[in-house]
Amino acid sequence: NRIGDRFAGRRVVTIGGGSGTFSFLSHLKKYPLNITAIVTMSDSGGSSRRLMDEFRRQLPLGDLRMSLVALARNGALWRAIFMHRFERTEEEESGQTKAGVGGHSLGNLILKGLQDINNDNLLLAIEDAEELLDTAGHVIPVTLAQTTICADLEDGGTICGETDIDTRGKYNREGLSPIKRLRMVPEDAGASPQAVRAIRRADTIIIGPVDLYTSLLPNLLVRDIARAVRESEAEKVYVCNLMTKHGETDDYK
Repeated sequence: NRIGDRFAGRRVVTIGGGSGTFSFLSHLKKYPLNITAIVTMSDSGGSSRRLMDEFRRQLPLGDLRMSLVALARNGALWRAIFMHRFERTEEEESGQTKAGVGGHSLGNLILKGLQDINNDNLLLAIEDAEELLDTAGHVIPVTLAQTTICADLEDGGTICGETDIDTRGKYNREGLSPIKRLRMVPEDAGASPQAVRAIRRADTIIIGPVDLYTSLLPNLLVRDIARAVRESEAEKVYVCNLMTKHGETDDYK
C-alpha cells in the first residue's frame, strides 16, 4: 500500500470520543501508523453512570472501552466480549431493583475489574486492556479528574451533564434554544500528562468526526489541551460532521 508505506510510523493523535471516534479508529488501524487516541471523559449515562454512582470517584469507562475495541486486533471474540451488553430484567426496567448487571456493558465491567487489580489505577487498567485486545495503538483519557459539562443556553437556561445535552434534541423535536457557551465543572480540571505528551510529540493531530458539544469541545475545555494543540507543530486536521444535530448544531453550516 503506497499510502501506508508513505506514512508508516507516523505519530497520529486523535481527539474525540463516542461512536464517531470508534468508526474512525476502526479504519485508521488498518495503516502502519503510531496511533494514540485521546478520549473525552464527560460521559454521564448508561453503564458508565451506574458504575460512577456505585463506586466512589469512579471515572466514566464507556468511551475508553469503545476506542479500545476500535483499535483491537485480537479477533472478533474479544471485541464481542468487550462490546456485549447484558439485557435488563423486568425488575430493573420497572425500578424495583438496582442490583444486577442488566444494562451493563461487559467491557466496562472488565475495565473496572482491571482497575481494581491495579490498585484503582485507570491508566494501568487501560494498558492491560490494550494487551488483552492487542490494540493497534494506545488509548488515553483526556483527564483523570471527575468533571461535568454544562451548556448555557441563549434563553438563559443551563443544561448540565453530557447525556442531557446529547439527548435533548431527541426528546424535543420542536425548536430549542441554541447553546451559547459550553463550560466544564470544575473549570480548572487538568489534563492527563500522557495526553499532553502525546499531542506534543504528534506528527498529525486529527479532531473529530464527533458530536461538537458532547465529544469534541469537552476535550478542549480540559486545562492545557487546547494550548498543547495550538503550540504543536503537527499537521492538524478537523473532520467535520456531515450533518447537523438537533439540539446542538441546528442551522450550522
